[in-house]
Amino acid sequence: MYLIKNVNIINEGLIITQDVLIKNKIIAKIGKNLSTTQAITTIDGTNKYLIPGVIDDQVHFREPGLTHKADIFTESRAAIAGGTTSFMEMPNTNPPVFTQQLLQNKYNIASKTSLANYSFYMGTSNANIEEVLLTNKIKNNVCGIKIFMGSSTGGLLVDNYLTLKNIFSNAQLLIATHCEDENIIAQNKAALSATNTVLQPHHHPIIRDEKACYQSSFSAIQLAMQTNARLHILHITTSYELNMFTNLFPLKQKKITSEVCVHHLHFTADDYATQGNKIKCNPAIKNATHKQALWQALNDDRLDIIATDHAPHTLAEKQGNYQATHAGLPLVQHGLQLMWHHHTQGRITLTKLVEKMCHAPADCFNIANRGYIREGYFADLVLIDHTQTEIITNQNILYKCGWSPLENMEMPIKITHTFVNGHLAYCNGIFNENQMGSRLQFNRD
Repeated sequence: MYLIKNVNIINEGLIITQDVLIKNKIIAKIGKNLSTTQAITTIDGTNKYLIPGVIDDQVHFREPGLTHKADIFTESRAAIAGGTTSFMEMPNTNPPVFTQQLLQNKYNIASKTSLANYSFYMGTSNANIEEVLLTNKIKNNVCGIKIFMGSSTGGLLVDNYLTLKNIFSNAQLLIATHCEDENIIAQNKAALSATNTVLQPHHHPIIRDEKACYQSSFSAIQLAMQTNARLHILHITTSYELNMFTNLFPLKQKKITSEVCVHHLHFTADDYATQGNKIKCNPAIKNATHKQALWQALNDDRLDIIATDHAPHTLAEKQGNYQATHAGLPLVQHGLQLMWHHHTQGRITLTKLVEKMCHAPADCFNIANRGYIREGYFADLVLIDHTQTEIITNQNILYKCGWSPLENMEMPIKITHTFVNGHLAYCNGIFNENQMGSRLQFNRD
């Protein structure tokens, strides 16, 4: 049992100083001057902030098959240190998650090795529609179905219209899409190659441009509207796409929702000059005009969720020829700190930050009893010291790949405690690995 005293709670649009009692995995009591006669560990929260655990709806932890660069244990450990207590992981592992048995295999691994709470997307191809629709039977135990409508390997690209229509028409749970039009990308690349240009990292947003993103997102939204599907478009990067999303309804009433990632809010195309292939990712990081539009749409609620799209590769896989290097950035350990940095720059309030990283993912996916600091909810909690700073170095990076595009950046906060289901999993740099996280549950009709 834990009692956090006199802490500044950021929750549901307010910052209020109260005490929080944690008992038997849940938040037992919230109030002033709480006390108990039972044996208890008291934590002084004076001048610190307490937020719900971050829920990251898009990560790539690479297990099985790609564990030379990451695995569920190492990356969930990094997530916990960064204040992320729940994650939803993508199906582009090796083998890809094309069957219900392969999906269950990942849950089996996580149950033994994940310090954070977990869920896994069912993968799609042009040829596994029967397996995909079997996910309807376990819709309250799986975060969603992932469709790569652009940019994938291992047979995960779904470009057959009849397959897409079948999934959108018959899926009974959330469909999450990666939207880039492969035909436009191929045309852009061919046009550059025809000029005998040696392709470099700064060409990435020219090849994977605004039109490729817009056309694919537009097609996905058209399908969703035709079929009344529950659509969630991942990692929006362009101003072109933003007018396709609404802020006229509360998130819980939306059938079409959106996500923006921390790197698209932080970097711009100008950063290819210094970062090179390290910030190569799909969809591409684009120019500052798009970044500014993303921030505006995030704050006015056209963009619903902030995620990391944590996608680790080894440094060797990120070096060398642009076309041969892998796309993706490792970010899950530092997403919360990075967004807090942008708060200090005046781009987002603390209540909006918590809304987009904690509340909104829970509401968007209908996650049961998480994402808020409420009595009776699971005690997924993060204690933050805003009087301390932390410089990201290769000595404190916990990703298995061992690097970050944010190295040498000074973060304005230090995460001191992370609770997962009431278990103090991380405390001032020390992990307690005696208890694993839990499989996320979803409240769906």
